[in-house]
Amino acid sequence: MLMNAGYVLSTMSKRSIVLIKVLVHVVCLAPFFWLLRCYASGTLEREPDPVAFITHFTGDWALWILVVSLAITPLRRISSRIGWLIRFRRLIGLYSFFYASLHLATYVFLFSGYDLPTALAGVRTGHLGVLVDQWREIWPSIRDDIRKRRFIQLGFAGWLILLALAATSPARVIRVMGGKPWQRLHRLVYAAAIAAVVHYWWMVKPGVRAPWKVTAVLATLFLVRIAYIVSRHTSKPRTVEATRS
Repeated sequence: MLMNAGYVLSTMSKRSIVLIKVLVHVVCLAPFFWLLRCYASGTLEREPDPVAFITHFTGDWALWILVVSLAITPLRRISSRIGWLIRFRRLIGLYSFFYASLHLATYVFLFSGYDLPTALAGVRTGHLGVLVDQWREIWPSIRDDIRKRRFIQLGFAGWLILLALAATSPARVIRVMGGKPWQRLHRLVYAAAIAAVVHYWWMVKPGVRAPWKVTAVLATLFLVRIAYIVSRHTSKPRTVEATRS
């Protein structure tokens, strides 16, 4: 199967790869531009709590895109004909980090009281120190939130994992790290996914069951991966016995 997948990847034309990449960019950026459109049209202002809306919107897309990136590996094992999907797993994963960063930025710049208009006005006039001054004002409250609220701790931990994965995603970094160390590091994506789901459950109010869908999908992906690992380990002894006989 691996040989067939490699053959499919090698026979894909450059034009096909470029077109698919463009499509991935368009699909992944669509929620972001839709959010910008809501802001520009005033639709966002009519929400009961615009900041909460942005928080949930960016968090939902970060988590769902992360789940899509995790689903690529089991999908390509179904058929070698879709082995080309692996080419776009890193790109999709980077978009998960993008929305997770927007999710974090919403908390820092909108929820925590960061005076963004004052900061932007300072930047325009060349007073860059105002950026640090505003951060110093909100840092004590953010620090207290991190200490007191478990869902913020877990969410921040998940974001740090995604940051490490995004920083090591370029091909140049992969060559420097080596294949096996890079693979070991990037298996932490499963820890990031678990942290994100638990963060979601802890963030919503008691009785709210909105996270159950993404939780079910992620649990299914984990079960499929576990089943694949078990099947590989059980098939190895049989293969060894067959070669000996």
